[in-house]
Amino acid sequence: MTYLELSEDGAGSHKFYEVTVAGTLVTVTYGRIGEAGQTKATSFPSVAKAQAAAAKKIGEKTRKGYAPAVRGVRQRRAVTRRVIASTRSTARQAPVLWRFDSGAAAFGIFVDDERCWVGNQNGDVYTVTHTGTVTGRFRLPDGVKCIVADDFWIYAGCDDGRVYDLSGKVPRSAYEIAADVDIYWLDIHDGVLGVSDRAGRITTIDYEDEFQWARTGTGESAWMVRCDEDAVYHGHSRGVARYDISDGTLVWENKVADSVLFGWQEEHSVYAGTGRSTVRRLAKGDGRVEATYQCDAAVYSCATSPGGRHVFAGDSHSSVYCFDASGERLWKLATGCGSAFSMQYLDDRLYIVTTDGSLVCIDASEEAIAAARAGNVPQPVDVKAAASLRMVEPSTVLETVLETVVESGGAGEGVVVECVREGERLRVRVVSPGYESWNVQFPKDVREAGARYLVDGVRSAGQGGFYRAYGEIRRLL
Repeated sequence: MTYLELSEDGAGSHKFYEVTVAGTLVTVTYGRIGEAGQTKATSFPSVAKAQAAAAKKIGEKTRKGYAPAVRGVRQRRAVTRRVIASTRSTARQAPVLWRFDSGAAAFGIFVDDERCWVGNQNGDVYTVTHTGTVTGRFRLPDGVKCIVADDFWIYAGCDDGRVYDLSGKVPRSAYEIAADVDIYWLDIHDGVLGVSDRAGRITTIDYEDEFQWARTGTGESAWMVRCDEDAVYHGHSRGVARYDISDGTLVWENKVADSVLFGWQEEHSVYAGTGRSTVRRLAKGDGRVEATYQCDAAVYSCATSPGGRHVFAGDSHSSVYCFDASGERLWKLATGCGSAFSMQYLDDRLYIVTTDGSLVCIDASEEAIAAARAGNVPQPVDVKAAASLRMVEPSTVLETVLETVVESGGAGEGVVVECVREGERLRVRVVSPGYESWNVQFPKDVREAGARYLVDGVRSAGQGGFYRAYGEIRRLL
């Protein structure tokens, strides 16, 4: 057994790599120092080939800076927990239709036409219908900071430094964030992930989990990142900046909208909720302030109705606000269950997740708000998760995610992909007609294994070896 670590000073890498040879079996375990990591085992035709493969892996890592170490001497690096005070609101109660207690402070929320997602500091992610029925539960290895979507993909940013895909039956690690990145928030557009962190940096990673670029902002505690097809919008303690999404070129920076605690976007504007009790609407084109929405306390979250017709905000005093587009305050009401860390509006309902761990559905229709302002609110339904609800955890074992049939006579039904090396990067490309423009996301270790099996198969046994190798790729996928 050979155990290696790469631990850099400051906020650098903090990873381990372990190789064990037992006869013809080579087992590799890797991950962040202080964690169990992921394990892969490969069987070889002979002991000599197993030892050679292990030596090659060890050589590759030592050339990258890994060095022999003793497991347990270095400890896992601390993760930032968002500790923010929340006081009780003095406003009238909002018309809450239902609420679900997730069990811990909740930051992550995503709402679509089918369900609501909530992720909390314990690593629990629940799905709840719009009528208030809990339908699913995932357990991630660490606290959930945020939940975002990209088409039909659902991702959760986790305090263990990974971004998990929740679209399938079992959570999968889709993006591996650098060990020096303490995730605060993330957003995704067309497979390109934007990550803002504690140090005030912005990092982008493409759909094949390859690093794109990183920039250090002028502030720290970057709680805002929003991505569109052209740019990444980054908000931190000293302002908001726009970067070109392709190469990270700074386009503009606005230091008026400082002390940023949350971000939102519409087609032509970005919204920054700030610790100065305001929401600032900034023009995407040049960063100028288009409107200011004044609250009575620090703004932890904000959102809009379609097109920015109405702007919503949640403050540190457990209140939620609604403004018209110009900045006029229309109403302020109490949540009754803590301050809103995140929020989203859909179909006359405002969904929030709060400091006490609640997912709350508020009736934001004009009739319900008018009644609430007069003191008439419905009795909220307290939603409970069924005791029989199964908790699903991430798996380190690869399951079938793409069915590709390859026989000696050619390809059968399905979509055929190939591994292609472009410089130092290993890409997966779709070769079946009609799918050429698709972005295909496979874990990096699957791409590497697929290319290795294909190359080894062709070298060892010609066409027959190729098809046997392709069968091994099918097993991996």
